[in-house]
Amino acid sequence: MDKNSPVKLSEHFSIVTDPRVVGRSDHKLIDIITIALCGIISGANNWPEIEAYGKAKYEWLKKFLELPCGIPTHHTFRRFFIAVCTEELENCFLNWVRTVFNTSKSKVVPIDGKTLRRSHDRASGKSAIHMVNAWCVENGISLGQIKTSEKSNEITAIPELIKILELNGCIVTIDAMGTQTKIAEAIIDKGADYVLALKGNQGNLNDQVTLFFEDARENDFKDISFDSHTTIDPDHGRIETRKYTTVSEIDWLQGKENWSGLKTIIMVESERDINNEVSKETRYYISSMEDSAKEIGKAVRGHWGVENSLHWKLDVGFREDECRKRKGNSSENFAIMRQIALNLLNQEKTIMKAGVNAKRLRAGWDNNYLLTLLNT
Repeated sequence: MDKNSPVKLSEHFSIVTDPRVVGRSDHKLIDIITIALCGIISGANNWPEIEAYGKAKYEWLKKFLELPCGIPTHHTFRRFFIAVCTEELENCFLNWVRTVFNTSKSKVVPIDGKTLRRSHDRASGKSAIHMVNAWCVENGISLGQIKTSEKSNEITAIPELIKILELNGCIVTIDAMGTQTKIAEAIIDKGADYVLALKGNQGNLNDQVTLFFEDARENDFKDISFDSHTTIDPDHGRIETRKYTTVSEIDWLQGKENWSGLKTIIMVESERDINNEVSKETRYYISSMEDSAKEIGKAVRGHWGVENSLHWKLDVGFREDECRKRKGNSSENFAIMRQIALNLLNQEKTIMKAGVNAKRLRAGWDNNYLLTLLNT
């Protein structure tokens, strides 16, 4: 094997169970996975493009892959990823993340869902696949994902994702749909803290927190112990001001005992000035964190990282919303491969100002650059 081969990554994925019939396979499992990943990193968005990439890079790939029967056809890639076990592939992904990336304490981990819009199949009545993702803001990496079942939603998927993640010392942020007592308990059980958004679906809890802050604001927080922190972000004609106010004296809060670790309630007042047109919004949260408006504010801001840095890059950089894979496990498995590729691209720092598309192009052109990514 070539001394510059991408062995670090292949070691983690060689334990995937081969779903094919023993003795009737022309291509090595690790060859298929490695070519697919290299192709996806380098700009391929479907099976025919992965095959074309493999054929164009055959001489280079032959340096570190066996390729006993040449490059697999796109039909072979498709059949393999339809059949391979998603749970096994996801576990390999998780083990790789834990081994290679620093996911130590005090990291903000937003959890949010994303629908693979073209994965539906009207003919068979199959609805679009909805994935729940966990994102590490500080490292800029995807930590894992899980598919919601067709008869379920994020409320049941989030606890399953939390179970498989290493979250000790992290701060988990979730939007209002995931603000559930069982989810809060699951986060605390993993040794993490939470910042959970409130909306009408929390009923009495949301009403109590909203009324408390409205009354406190009208009375200038007289006789109330609180902490506050304000951020101002000017950007291309837009000025966004956010004021975070936190209160930890909440013994009055009815039902507080139902929320594991609950210590603080939060009000976030946002004001956006775009060309002198001002809009205002107020949002409320609960948290297991101590009363620090600055630290909680960082977590609240960090939550949007999963939307801006993960979902947006998958859509724009990898055209995920255009993906029409539907059969078997192909949609979920291709989504895992995209997230592996995005993690590798995000960790590459030599061309900091380049976007995902530019990095994918360079990986397709420059074999040494691709090897640098693969050996992260």
